[in-house]
Amino acid sequence: MVTIAAVTSDGFSHDRFLVDQVIRPVANLYRITPLAVGETPAGGPIAYVRQKKLAVKEDIRFYADEQETNELFRIKARSLFDIGGARYDVFEGEERIGLLEHVFGKSLVRSTWRISDAQEQEIAIARERSMPMAIARRLVDFVPYGEWVPIPYNFDLLVDGRPAGHLNRKFQLRDRYVLDLSGDSERQLDRRLGIALAIGLDALQNR
Repeated sequence: MVTIAAVTSDGFSHDRFLVDQVIRPVANLYRITPLAVGETPAGGPIAYVRQKKLAVKEDIRFYADEQETNELFRIKARSLFDIGGARYDVFEGEERIGLLEHVFGKSLVRSTWRISDAQEQEIAIARERSMPMAIARRLVDFVPYGEWVPIPYNFDLLVDGRPAGHLNRKFQLRDRYVLDLSGDSERQLDRRLGIALAIGLDALQNR
């Protein structure tokens, strides 16, 4: 018999993941599934994620089971207001495992996030891939029903300035992303932080 903890540990040893959103009236729900070749699942989901809508302070929970009885880790906002760039701690229980930071200045043109470890030492940068597409995304805000315009929303992840992975959005009715960290062969980036970032880019990102 394989325990949930063993399945989860094995699941997070992968390099590629599918992140797909499940629409609900009172919460944003996501599933995290490891991928093998192409977009073939390497088993079932390893995490289920809940983000309450209209929450006063962001607190996003990751669970090992769909019934949400076994919490794995969570994203928690440091403050109510995002003045100069939002910061989100990632906790496993009471232990902080990293920090996600929206880099305000650079994000005015092209969205940029900093990923740091528990000591707030930078591990990686996530940067929107295309500047023309980033500008186009902002312009559609001024167009009626512009949110329905299919503009690519893809990010590159850099470790020590070198490409280490990417996050690509799939064009479907609900939000679906493929997170690929196979370029991080030395596994400098904790896969839990990479997955937390993928959720944050969809659930927390402001244009």
